Amino acid sequence: MRERGLEPDFPPEAVRQAEALTDPARRAGGGVRDLTAAAWCSIDNDDTRDFDQLTLSEDLGAAGTRVLVAVADVDAAVARDTPMDAHARLNTTSVYTAARTFPMLPERLCADLTSLVEGEDRLSVVVAFEVDAEGRIGGTDLFESRVRNHARLVYETVAAWLEGTGPAPPEVSASLALADQLRRQDEVARRLRARRHERGALPLETIEARPVLRDGRVVELRPQEKDRARQLIEDFMIAANEATARFLQDHGVPSLRRVVRSPERWDRLEALAAAKGVTLPAQPDAAALAEFLRRMRAADPLRFPDLSLAVVKLLGAGEYVVHEPGTEGAGHFGLAVRDYTHSTAPNRRYPDLVTQRLVKALLAGAPPPYARAELEELARHCTRQEDAANRVERQVKKAASALLLSDHIGESFDALVTGASAKATWVRTLRPPVDGRVVAGEPGLDVGDAVRVRLVRADPERGEIDFARDDGLPREETA
Repeated sequence: MRERGLEPDFPPEAVRQAEALTDPARRAGGGVRDLTAAAWCSIDNDDTRDFDQLTLSEDLGAAGTRVLVAVADVDAAVARDTPMDAHARLNTTSVYTAARTFPMLPERLCADLTSLVEGEDRLSVVVAFEVDAEGRIGGTDLFESRVRNHARLVYETVAAWLEGTGPAPPEVSASLALADQLRRQDEVARRLRARRHERGALPLETIEARPVLRDGRVVELRPQEKDRARQLIEDFMIAANEATARFLQDHGVPSLRRVVRSPERWDRLEALAAAKGVTLPAQPDAAALAEFLRRMRAADPLRFPDLSLAVVKLLGAGEYVVHEPGTEGAGHFGLAVRDYTHSTAPNRRYPDLVTQRLVKALLAGAPPPYARAELEELARHCTRQEDAANRVERQVKKAASALLLSDHIGESFDALVTGASAKATWVRTLRPPVDGRVVAGEPGLDVGDAVRVRLVRADPERGEIDFARDDGLPREETA
């Protein structure tokens, strides 16, 4: 982390500030609505401690559904330019590795006082928006509220229940109101997702793997596939981020936007489609790419995550930019969204905390807490630090993968090319899903190519994995 410009440890003054902090929910002033009795719930991983959001829905009859997303009010505990804020601003994100999590904020906050933990009253900024029968987002309102998480639910068990492959979680079995909530939220999420796909959102299905450690050893890379519960939360967060971006724009407030620009390597996406018998337009077209992906998913669902991974790599990374109200934003190519910010995870992402401060100042009738020039510098800094954190996470994940593969030198694997340049060619093996560099036989390979590779080196200490292209020749001939 230090090599990448990140600081793994909290400075003593930030630790002292966290230890001295009192519960913000007990000292909240007027103007904060009390919604603690509402049937809020969280859906997250089983090991999550930094709960950033809760969800709720209200049936509006023929008018559709009102969705409410409560976002943890981190600003109530972390004032600008304090020691905790300075550390968060330096790193800009929590860093999640197989070995350890390095939170953006001290655990007394992100795992307790600013986390929407079950059974505790917490402060939040609520994003409320109406969704009609066609998945269109209508009336939007943002306000401060005191909330309480009445059920801490886990993705896998909620998804199994929704999909009819498993029993209801105990909390759902015990509450008809909660069961109705989740079914309604699942249906609204489906409508939001269908509407986005109509606009050209890309139906991607990449598979991420989490290293599983047992007694200090990496024993497995466990795939984490998208399910209906994860989709539900993803759809609600995308909609909440859209609503927040439009709220700031409609009130004339400059903001940080999250953008993914049109792909620079559209020609390679054209080539991938042509290899499947599909012709894409000569210029980047999200709707055409989305239709191609839908056709490929229907034709070969088993291999679709491999194609999705290639497309993700060719889309390029997202970045933060400053949006001036009244101007055309760059938008998010992959989501087919024009107005998009990051606002729903302020415990673990600094841009979300910046957005929350902008919203709260607007609600209070105060001037924006950031000048345009400061927002510009924050946008550049957050983009750089996010890239640094991603590199750290990938390196530690590769170290864990190298530990797993260290006894498999010489074995061959099916793989997909995920990166190709004059400097290096990268692949991801399919089983187990491991990233590595091709150090022999790489000329001619490009992103999206399927290839057979042989493991020639696994160095856990450096987090490096090397492969050689394996064309099926005897090893002595390819040495």
